[in-house]
Amino acid sequence: MASRKSPSRKSPARPAKRAGGKAPVARKASPKRGAPRATTSALTLPTLHESTTSSGLKVIAAERGPLPMVSVRLVIRAGSATDPDGKHGLADFTARLLRRGTRLLNAQAIDEAVEFVGASLGVGVSEDTLSVALTTPSEHFVQMLDILGQLVREPTFPQSEVDDARERELAQFANDLDDPSIIADRAMVRALWGNHPYGHDVGGSSKSVKTFTRDDVVRFHQERMGPKVSMLIVVGAVDPQRVAAAAEDAFADWTGGPDAPVAIPAPERIALGGRVIIVDKPDQTQSQVRLGGPGMRMGHEDYFPATAMNIALGGGFTSRLMNEIRVNRGLTYGVSSWFDSMNAAGVFALSTFTKTESTREIIDVALAEIGGVREKGLKPRELADAQAYLAGLYPLRTETNESIAGSIAEARLHGLGDDWVERFRDRLRAVTPKQVVAAAKKYCFAQAPAVVVLGKADAVKKQLKGLGPITVVPASEYE
Repeated sequence: MASRKSPSRKSPARPAKRAGGKAPVARKASPKRGAPRATTSALTLPTLHESTTSSGLKVIAAERGPLPMVSVRLVIRAGSATDPDGKHGLADFTARLLRRGTRLLNAQAIDEAVEFVGASLGVGVSEDTLSVALTTPSEHFVQMLDILGQLVREPTFPQSEVDDARERELAQFANDLDDPSIIADRAMVRALWGNHPYGHDVGGSSKSVKTFTRDDVVRFHQERMGPKVSMLIVVGAVDPQRVAAAAEDAFADWTGGPDAPVAIPAPERIALGGRVIIVDKPDQTQSQVRLGGPGMRMGHEDYFPATAMNIALGGGFTSRLMNEIRVNRGLTYGVSSWFDSMNAAGVFALSTFTKTESTREIIDVALAEIGGVREKGLKPRELADAQAYLAGLYPLRTETNESIAGSIAEARLHGLGDDWVERFRDRLRAVTPKQVVAAAKKYCFAQAPAVVVLGKADAVKKQLKGLGPITVVPASEYE
């Protein structure tokens, strides 16, 4: 769930928000009666052509027309989980500074070069990866790839830019205290992951960012970012041989970084499972509520039954949670549940809000609905609707060069297999009610979840008795 995902304006690696408010993993809308059924046409990706530069960078090219555009994605296994101890947020901070100057181009020159040819360039960070995304007209592909190469090979990290970036980040953290949803999300990340490498906000905290120096950024770039833990994906109207040649020119002398990705261990358990964290914000008239428990790593065998199950449970406006909590009881305007899956592990979580006096009621109703699915699974029609709806939406993953590049990156990063896209709908349709029941028993809070409530502590503490040991912390703890 809920870490701050740095945007690639928008994120190249995974669905994400500004480094400041989590949109957990992509939350898919739930099916409606009469929703479009899955298309029957086969999903196919362009042929993948692979090469490796002399520096060790893996290159995957997929030629695709007819539009004369190319989408490029450089994915580096240097996400926030690789932040050094005491320097949480450094990956995100470093990524933001990449386009602020290279040995040959200052920040203004980079912006002008990109804008002059009608290209776009952005960076983004998730728990697992740091990514640079480029979209450019085909005729300017080589020129733009050279600029991308400069950003990661030889950024200069000017001291003035480091200072400005630090001040902007600290101002944003202060502003975030006024957004109860952001603070609740941060509290939930800590409650779920604890001291695990996934257990801090992607952007770090004001306490850690205050310590960032130019030397920290230079060291992170040298030690964490390198060709042997990176992958370049190019999709669009460009010949694969041209891609391989251009990649060699742009990245041949890229050095640094580890020889293999940093190993991220799977946690043994949810850090604060069965406990209640009250984030005290005395001025609040509403409570932000988060519930969370164990999930799965990306590519786990439970992915398809769990995904289908969650669409019916809490995936959107016709889900069980929405019907019971919003439609029948009027306790909130919105509630959703989702799986957030990273490379090493994942979580299953719920997010909602309500007026202060109905805090306990909304938690009890949510737990009852989740428990009902855990005990009995889904009705046949619910499962069929979820399968049809998701199968009908999935072709969007192959509509654009950018989405195809993202699908290729996801499959390679998480070891999903190159047939992940082509076989997705068949695997989804093959999910059985028995598999859904098994997944629900495993992930629908079989053990007491971690509970986070942001609100007026004096008004909610008594309501939360019986849910587990209670700890009250000030909202400023999550700045």
